[in-house]
Amino acid sequence: MAPRQKAMAPVGKGAATKDTIGFGIIGCGVIAPFHAQSIQAAVGAEIVACCDVVEGKAKAFAGKHGIKHVYRDLDDMLKQDNLQAVCICTPSGLHAQNGVAAAQAGKHIMCEKPLDVTLPAIDALIAAADEYRVRLGGIFQRRTYPVSQAVRNAVRGGKLGKLVLGDCYQKLFRSHEYYASGDWRATWELDGGGALMNQGVHGIDLLLWIMGRVKRVSAYARHLVRNIPVEDTAVAILEYETGALGVIQGTTSVTPGEPTRWEFHGDEGTIILQEASITKWHCGEEKEPPEIGKVDSGAGGVSDPTAIGAGGHMMLIQDLVNAIHEGREPMIPGREARRAVELILAIYESERTGCPVDLPLC
Repeated sequence: MAPRQKAMAPVGKGAATKDTIGFGIIGCGVIAPFHAQSIQAAVGAEIVACCDVVEGKAKAFAGKHGIKHVYRDLDDMLKQDNLQAVCICTPSGLHAQNGVAAAQAGKHIMCEKPLDVTLPAIDALIAAADEYRVRLGGIFQRRTYPVSQAVRNAVRGGKLGKLVLGDCYQKLFRSHEYYASGDWRATWELDGGGALMNQGVHGIDLLLWIMGRVKRVSAYARHLVRNIPVEDTAVAILEYETGALGVIQGTTSVTPGEPTRWEFHGDEGTIILQEASITKWHCGEEKEPPEIGKVDSGAGGVSDPTAIGAGGHMMLIQDLVNAIHEGREPMIPGREARRAVELILAIYESERTGCPVDLPLC
């Protein structure tokens, strides 16, 4: 295969001659329908192609979503003239590989969580997006929820006073059948880990987005119930750069599973967020949360990975379309999406060594 040529289009411009951004979906598995629905709902976007190494899966997906062009080979799809952006929905350990290929072909990128499962792979993806001047956005839909934004504004705005604790509890259920449903699941190579890297990355990203960076972590990460090589249960103790402390609990092996919860405490107040609802708001004289709009968050995937709403994906896809036209970074640029993976890898390193691990990782 001949080497790809560096894209020469200016930042924020694809190769198309019309305003509508043509999207291709790479990987037609469980999460791909959320991307298809979001592209179809976006103003100024359309699905023009899809690709999967299992040709039958790609054809079935295309038929369901009215996609004209179907590919088994990614390189072939990336040559399509009216394709300016891609959504990466493949197994996690393939994200950077797919994304670098897309960037080299001059295509903008929306990548499912996590960006990849190692920092060198993620950094290679970010570097490729920079070099070939394409937009790279990550999927962390919880950041789009009005309640999440209200909590962040309150915590970052000092309404809790001096921050003392910032915790995240993700006690989920995934069955033996779930882990057996794909040979990439629960592998270090393609899933990058277990309960934290696959499911817990969402809650960890939101915790960091609200609390700020972690400078040290001590952790345990074990497989206690499921017969898998990666963790199904983990507990971590955090020290934030602010001096506040925190706890992460993540599991996929409790029955029936509980809604994800974040707790934020300071010397002047407490906020508790459960899924997309604020269950406690005590900020000085404020005893009730502000009026906040609702979002389609589904059931949060507590026991079913498909039981999530598409509202967050829709906002992030629309934002990428707008970012391409406006020549700006998307809502969650690659460097932001990297942070949760870095913390998870530090947790795994702490489990491996039995020692605290300092961040940032080298």
